[in-house]
Amino acid sequence: MLFSREIGIDLGTSNTIVADRKGHIIIREPSVVAVDVKSKRVLATGNEAKSMIGRTPGSIVAVRPITAGVIADFDMTADMLHDFMYRSSKRSMFTKTKVVISVPSSVTEVERRAVEDAVRSAGAQDVELIEAPMAAALGAGLPVYEATGSMIVDIGGGTCDIAVLSLGGIAASKSIKVGGNAFDEAIVNYVKRKHDLLIGENTAEDIKIKIGSAREYDGEAAMEVRGRNLTDGLPGSIELTSSDVRVILEDCVSSIIIAIKETLEVTLPELAADIIDRGIYLTGGASELRGLREAIEEEIGIPVIMPENPADCVARGTSLKLRRANNGAK
Repeated sequence: MLFSREIGIDLGTSNTIVADRKGHIIIREPSVVAVDVKSKRVLATGNEAKSMIGRTPGSIVAVRPITAGVIADFDMTADMLHDFMYRSSKRSMFTKTKVVISVPSSVTEVERRAVEDAVRSAGAQDVELIEAPMAAALGAGLPVYEATGSMIVDIGGGTCDIAVLSLGGIAASKSIKVGGNAFDEAIVNYVKRKHDLLIGENTAEDIKIKIGSAREYDGEAAMEVRGRNLTDGLPGSIELTSSDVRVILEDCVSSIIIAIKETLEVTLPELAADIIDRGIYLTGGASELRGLREAIEEEIGIPVIMPENPADCVARGTSLKLRRANNGAK
């Protein structure tokens, strides 16, 4: 008996999410690979590899092979995808594997081919690419194939993809390299510049999640941040407040709002009217920053809707694309 499998993949800078054709999330792991420098052998991927970041000996390197949504290291990306694809299935052998995988809307043809080649190297025979904002809109339940305007703002780890969609196509779009990683980097740089304390990206992410926000919120707090003092090289600690982190993230939040405004400025009037009626949909893992939805709504003057589980929308959208392809729809 011949077997086949179909999976959708949200290939993200921070995380890779794999969904089956029914839309169930079967893999959700960091886009990280740990490699032995001497033997070039992949030691771990995903959660296990991420736990090694900043803690590995000289012979082991933990890296992110995806940068700003595109492949920075082809071989490591292929190895990571192969591992995720293998672990996503209960069967060990297949005659055919079909994959729908997301790419940022701003990728070049060369970058698109690199993603397709990496998925094929990982073991897929049939590969289809879908732009991340289109996948996010599908996953959020928007009527992207109808003659009405829908606006999606998908904020991932490496990029913020903004698009106005209608009749199955993208009518206006913009992509900026601002996302969850930029939030983390801003925190790292601030602590280093202001307090002469060096912290790692995992610590910065922890700060963002625990006390980060785009607006004031009830229950604001402070937390102790530990790292290495750059003055004497010894371990040190400081205290950061919610207010401190909000100021740190101001520029990133402002960049996202400006990009949304610029996209709306080039949107056809009829589609803009639809967006006013339907609202702007906010998806992606980094969209869950406290107060971000409210900050965008206040600045743009249009309702902003966040669907359930916004981080999963792109992966769910790739799954829906698989089902449409099977039904003969384009």
